[in-house]
Amino acid sequence: MITVDQALGKVLEHVAILEAEESPILSCLGQVLAEDVFSAINIPPLDNSAMDGYAVRSADTRGASRKSPRTLRVIGTVAAGAISQLEVEPGTALRIMTGAPVPKGADGVVKFEDTDESERQGVPAEIGVLIEVAPGAEIRRAGEDIATGSLVLKQGTVLRAAEVGVLASLGCRKVKVVRRPVVAVLATGDEIVDIAQPLPDGKIYNSNSYSLTALVQHYGAVPKVLGIALDSEDSLMDKLSSGRDADMVITSGGVSLGDYDVVREVVEKEGEIVFWRVREKPGKPLVFGLLKGRSKTGEAKNIPFFGLAGNPVSAMVNFELFTRPAILKMMGRKNLAKPTVRAVVEDAIENTDGRRVFTRVFVEKRGDGYFARLTGPQGSGILTSMTLANGLAIVPEDKPGVEPGDVVEVMMLNWSEEV
Repeated sequence: MITVDQALGKVLEHVAILEAEESPILSCLGQVLAEDVFSAINIPPLDNSAMDGYAVRSADTRGASRKSPRTLRVIGTVAAGAISQLEVEPGTALRIMTGAPVPKGADGVVKFEDTDESERQGVPAEIGVLIEVAPGAEIRRAGEDIATGSLVLKQGTVLRAAEVGVLASLGCRKVKVVRRPVVAVLATGDEIVDIAQPLPDGKIYNSNSYSLTALVQHYGAVPKVLGIALDSEDSLMDKLSSGRDADMVITSGGVSLGDYDVVREVVEKEGEIVFWRVREKPGKPLVFGLLKGRSKTGEAKNIPFFGLAGNPVSAMVNFELFTRPAILKMMGRKNLAKPTVRAVVEDAIENTDGRRVFTRVFVEKRGDGYFARLTGPQGSGILTSMTLANGLAIVPEDKPGVEPGDVVEVMMLNWSEEV
């Protein structure tokens, strides 16, 4: 039985970054750029007004004040998106809207509120300037944000809403990104039925496929749901055959020591097992290996395989600990770790058998510190405990437990501003 750290190291050794694909920018949120992006244009393309006001010659405003305004003749108006053919000459001003290109002759903009426009009716023929305007005032220079030929986004950048907006501002409709992995999800067990079916006596609904598929989507991968396999090698192999073109395969159930736990046997026949069982609680019976598969072009490949426990909490915890980092690495992400905080625990947590314990807790900030309380009973079958948790409190292998008031590290599952 290996440690959590050893297991994660072996997982990451056996997964690689996927190839690049060209994709529309609105489909790329959360993906990693596979190329440097340079600009072919200036942004903004021309000097433009940062405010609604009047384009003026700064020299015409020398000495202007509210007690001693400088009166200028208004020669027209220029709207955003239009280029005025008029030139601002001595003694004149041009009414200008935010974003409109600065007209020839003007070297500054005076805001409406720094003129006497409000005291005049309609669009005035003259305007009184109430402040002295410095050269360049309220003007956004061409290329101020992005200059032609400059490196805008580096390869390896994770695309957020801001980066998508920048790409759009450059006129980029598509961009090369590391593609999203296709992750096959399969539940196993004679006792489970799909939620679309009536629930017979002695059976349970297949929640694992839904929680795991939701996690796959949450972290940016593409799920491929394979359904339910019975507790037999033939049924399992038949279902797995539909996932041999995926980039990763996840199963739940069938990885312990029971008479009907056949997952390990199938993986050994159809690939290789890298490790089985991890010194942790919950989730000790974890199988990680490689399945033989085929790419869409027919080339042989090894598919990372995660055989998660059937207990729903164990399956979700091990997904967060091992499957999630593997997916992120495949997508080209560099930061694979969840955020952690140091929190004061308000309940005792036992560690009876020298495993690393991950306990479901709710973390909240009070004053300058964090506090964590248990979500209730911690059985690995109590899925509702995950709905109440926003973190996993970690008790190391070498500690027999913690007492109320002790400080522990908490891996945050859902980091929010409220915490």
